[in-house]
Amino acid sequence: MKKLLIILISMLNLEADNYKSLLFHGNCITCHFEKKTVSAPSVIEFKERYISAFPEKNDFVEYMAKWVQHPNAKTSLMADAIKKHELMPELGFDLDTLKQISQYIYDTDFTKPHKGHK
Repeated sequence: MKKLLIILISMLNLEADNYKSLLFHGNCITCHFEKKTVSAPSVIEFKERYISAFPEKNDFVEYMAKWVQHPNAKTSLMADAIKKHELMPELGFDLDTLKQISQYIYDTDFTKPHKGHK
C-alpha cells in the first residue's frame, strides 16, 4: 500500500510539473525565447536578473507573479529591456496561474535542453 501511495504521489507531482511546463511553453515562449532575445528578454536573461534580487523561491515566485499580473516600469528590474522592447502588456492571467508559471521558471535550468523543447 505504501509503494502505491508513493507512486501516486510521484505521478501527481509529474503531472503538476507537466502542467506548469505547458502553461509556460503555451504562453510565455511567444515573446520570451528561452535562450535568445528577440521581441522580449530571453528567459535566461530575466530569470538571472530576478533570481539575483530574489534568491529564495517563495520571494521570486511572489514578486514575479504579481509583477507579470500588473507590469509596472517603476518596479521592474529590467529598465534596459523596457527601453528596448517596451513594457510587457497585462495578459489577464489570474495570480495562481502566474505563480505556477513562476515556479516553473525558478525550478527549470534553461541553459540545458529539456525534453520536447530546444
